[in-house]
Amino acid sequence: MTRADFDILDLGVMPYRAAWDLQKQHHARVADGGQPTLLLVEHPPVLTLGRKAREGENIVVTREYLAAQGIDVFEVERGGDVTYHGPGQLVAYAIFPVGRRVRDFLRLLEQSVVEALGTLGLPDARPNPGYAGVYLQDREINGLERHQKICSIGVAVKQHVALHGIGLNVNTNLDHFNLIVPCGLTDTQMTSVQREYDLRGLSGAADMRAAKQALADAFVRTFQTYDWSLPAPAGAGS
Repeated sequence: MTRADFDILDLGVMPYRAAWDLQKQHHARVADGGQPTLLLVEHPPVLTLGRKAREGENIVVTREYLAAQGIDVFEVERGGDVTYHGPGQLVAYAIFPVGRRVRDFLRLLEQSVVEALGTLGLPDARPNPGYAGVYLQDREINGLERHQKICSIGVAVKQHVALHGIGLNVNTNLDHFNLIVPCGLTDTQMTSVQREYDLRGLSGAADMRAAKQALADAFVRTFQTYDWSLPAPAGAGS
């Protein structure tokens, strides 16, 4: 595979609704046989509720408080519970053909993030069996072992093509995760590349441009042998 097998578009900082609309446009194009596309973007602060969100019960502040802070809430079609997006978080929407290979696709998303984090100096990044996303080594917090989650993953698949994707915390304001129970997981603490650099005594600051490059390169490697075909429409063939 070469890079030309999917486009990579850097959208900079874009409001969530505008990026959601753009996802849908690319999704319709890919579902019609067009070029798969990876969208890289940062959002202003926003909460999104996946299909398991149950009326937002894992938002721990009032909607009035969120509105006063300028934080919108969107109900979206992806899997999972509530999550936060904001400045310093690298969001990647992989508008890729998936067909019925959803589980394999999720594993490839995780692998891409793991490889990118290795490039960024965090070689202990790993999936966590039973949970979507990417984690680092557990850490003891007030006498309790807490999972350290650095990347959330949630997708939807329509017409055999994926929407939504991953949120990788690069230099995110982690205090904003206190607005929610992230993904409904009470035994999990959110972390970021910058926080890990600080706690581990690693020099330098987490750089969004470097993170974008590392993730884009990892996607190219991870999806090198991917099956880009769409299932034939029902009734097609002889």
